[in-house]
Amino acid sequence: MAKLIYSMITSLDGYAEAAEGDLGLGAEDPEVHTFVGDLYRPVGTYLYGRRMYETMVYWETVHPGPDVPPHIAQYARDWRAAEKVVYSTTLGSVSSERTRIERTFDPDAVRRLKAESPHDLTVDGPNLAAQAIAAGLVDEYHLFLTTSVVGGGKRFFPDGVRLDLELVGQRAFASGLIHARYRTRRAAGPA
Repeated sequence: MAKLIYSMITSLDGYAEAAEGDLGLGAEDPEVHTFVGDLYRPVGTYLYGRRMYETMVYWETVHPGPDVPPHIAQYARDWRAAEKVVYSTTLGSVSSERTRIERTFDPDAVRRLKAESPHDLTVDGPNLAAQAIAAGLVDEYHLFLTTSVVGGGKRFFPDGVRLDLELVGQRAFASGLIHARYRTRRAAGPA
């Protein structure tokens, strides 16, 4: 069965979107971007809310050229090769290949997608991820922690949820950004 991964750049105080300004430095670093590209190259499907899709569809337009660094061109190729599901009640159409719109988030449909997929999936954006977390669908969490405290915004983890996670990987970058990978601890079933 494929894993569902939730990953976002996050401020040091836990916000995936800042109330004002950006989340701080680190994400634009080529070393970080290359790491992210390598990490998500095997992903077969991205689950997006409308706003996250509208941000990420940029990658549909990036093509190799003399002004495009190799790590950027590779990320764009990988993004275009993956399936995309956009959850939106307002989006009328999509502007990228391999993309479909779903009007509601259906946890059972995502469970089936995980069971049938030969490749991992990601859920991107704190609002959509909150629904996946509440449904018990997220298997791994990847936090890319910047060095900034932003004081407010949309939290990486939704309020009112309790998770017991296991740290399974970490990496610090020269920019100060830290990647922390956690796995969901599942309750042991009957023997």
